[in-house]
Amino acid sequence: MAVATKVTQETRVPVVVIDNAEITYKVFASGRRATRGNSGGGLLFKKLKLQEVHAVKGVSFTVYEGESIGIIGSNGSGKSSLMSALAGLTPLTGGAIYANARPSLLGVGGILLPNLSGEKNILLGGLAMGFNKKEIAAKVDDITSFAGLQDFVGLPMRTYSQGMSARLRFSIAASKDHEILIIDEALAVGDQEFRNRSEARMREMRENAGTVFLVSHSMKSIIDTCTRVIWIEKGELRMDGDPKKITAAYNKFVGSTTVD
Repeated sequence: MAVATKVTQETRVPVVVIDNAEITYKVFASGRRATRGNSGGGLLFKKLKLQEVHAVKGVSFTVYEGESIGIIGSNGSGKSSLMSALAGLTPLTGGAIYANARPSLLGVGGILLPNLSGEKNILLGGLAMGFNKKEIAAKVDDITSFAGLQDFVGLPMRTYSQGMSARLRFSIAASKDHEILIIDEALAVGDQEFRNRSEARMREMRENAGTVFLVSHSMKSIIDTCTRVIWIEKGELRMDGDPKKITAAYNKFVGSTTVD
């Protein structure tokens, strides 16, 4: 008789390993006092000094195939810096990050060309993600419908609102099954119907063995979408585990009485 094997984290496939990650920025900060310039004219200037900002402080965790990870934390906590490092856009100053595929970062600041129409941005975005011309052309109608932009897809992007642009960015990125997808606040835009479609698509990608990271301040989106939550505060990993338990602790920390 076959013996059942208990599935543990050790038997699952690791997708991302973040090992003691450190991120430090060097920025110029003005001094408190203004002094007179030596070059004449009596103009006042502030002395500039180089200051270090320790954004991420020795964060470590492992993510497994098929997980949907919510990343939460206060503004300036370092969560977006860490995800930017995972995507290869921000260098680490210490530690290491390992991934079994190239992560794709979707953020509200993603680039769309303002003078091109929504349709042409879809075509360019699809080509950038690896679709050929025929493949992405066949997806234009579905992407447009998903974003709810049927009446606007022929207009230049500069005529779109911020919410419309963000919906289109998400819809372009979600048209492909990514092995690792990082979504930074993309679900914070749009009406409830669009959020429902977005969350359903994230679950679908996860079920196809993709790994999704969602950076969001919406605890409802986190609970509805994620199988695990990582809370980063002041650059440090504060909690890692069950979404309801950790979002409840976070809400208590920030003094919130609701989950959204």
